[in-house]
Amino acid sequence: MFPVLSFFILKGKCRNCKKSISWQYPIVELATGLLFLLIFSQNGLTVSFENIFSVASYWLIACFLIVIFVYDLKHYIIPDKVLFPAIAVALAYDVFSLFAAQYSLSSFFSFVIAAIVASGFFLAIFLVSGGKWMGFGDVKLAILLGLILGWPDILTGLFLGFFFGAIIGVALMILKKKSIKSQIPFGPFLIAGTLAALFWGQQILGWYLNLFKI
Repeated sequence: MFPVLSFFILKGKCRNCKKSISWQYPIVELATGLLFLLIFSQNGLTVSFENIFSVASYWLIACFLIVIFVYDLKHYIIPDKVLFPAIAVALAYDVFSLFAAQYSLSSFFSFVIAAIVASGFFLAIFLVSGGKWMGFGDVKLAILLGLILGWPDILTGLFLGFFFGAIIGVALMILKKKSIKSQIPFGPFLIAGTLAALFWGQQILGWYLNLFKI
């Protein structure tokens, strides 16, 4: 939080050279702090090895997601050197939770199934469109998201990702910032949808289903 305060105190300029500092730095730092706080609050104050390991693992995964979010947003690329370690950490956490009896065997396989189904769905879109509708980086990203959310929560995450993407895409076209043929990175929307599903998935699903109740 202190770097964010420093940014405003210094009016967005470097203390030494007085050059302007990009707004992305305080935004990323603030988002990281909020994510860490949400993860900590979800796990509670129980002091145990399993709880500490869970919080630390999700903090690390959150850092990976933020890097992927920003990099894809700026460069339209999801770097394997960030994505593959993130997948390894998420899988290691699921395996640890299984052996620590935090997950049942069926719960563990729900994460594996979610990763397979999500990546398979995106792979189908990638192959049918020849890579025009979906990049292969999104196919690999779906593996990570599946290992984070599990089944069926991955469905909520993907739905929210497509929903956020559609809203922002339409808004950009209305503002004439993008055209219907413009390329828009999908990774950030998938990550936003995954985080929303991770923290508020049940509430969002309950609200959505209540819309169709007579």
